[in-house]
Amino acid sequence: MELKNSVVAITGAGRGLGQMMAITLAQAGAELALVDVDNTSLQETKTQCNMLGVKALTYCIDITNEQQVTKIFSDIVTDFGQLDGLINNAGILRDGLLVKVKDGQISKMSLEQFNSVLDVNLTGTFLCGREAAVQMINSGRKGVIINISSVARAGNIGQSNYAASKAAVATLAVTWGKELARYGIRSVAIAPGVIETDMTRQMKPEARERLERMIPIGRMGQADEIAHTVKFILENEYVNARVIEVDGGVYM
Repeated sequence: MELKNSVVAITGAGRGLGQMMAITLAQAGAELALVDVDNTSLQETKTQCNMLGVKALTYCIDITNEQQVTKIFSDIVTDFGQLDGLINNAGILRDGLLVKVKDGQISKMSLEQFNSVLDVNLTGTFLCGREAAVQMINSGRKGVIINISSVARAGNIGQSNYAASKAAVATLAVTWGKELARYGIRSVAIAPGVIETDMTRQMKPEARERLERMIPIGRMGQADEIAHTVKFILENEYVNARVIEVDGGVYM
């Protein structure tokens, strides 16, 4: 895909990885449909993209709401005239052990805690991927859908909900890549490892050092390294139905 003048939608675009993806693609000349539940952070990303000379519009929605998602993807095509790519980046964490025993008392991960993560990370990805595919097919344009998974998809202590959701979105990407190729639509997942974020920057030095020792290359990943992987997938038209791990060699 030629990125200049293409239109790419990014969920979770208000901050962190989503914001860096938007800036990286804006630098390549792509126009951006920025999607997030937080309008304030969306406006910051929009401003940075506009400063790079590209069109960027914001869409403040709850991606777990089917009616909102359907309308927004229709609006994106109306506003831009096309849709060439979707990055399913939005996600949340609500970590906790499946069961925990303390002082003889057993506590459990609640169904609400489990479902809240599945709703955003999995159902939201499903809805956005489906509606993006509909718009791409209706317009007769080739397209790309990228799901952001995680190294935690292999299973990680305290993350039953998150790990399950990230394994699922990786599987969706592979499935969609096989189903949608006949329409000229590719689908790929990225599974990042431990990426430096505001949260990891606030860790105690000794905890951070322990974490970095787990990573063979000895450091956390940077947001721009994930963003450049997104750019590579969009541009390389022979990448399809695969999960690309960008994790420094760590294995959880």
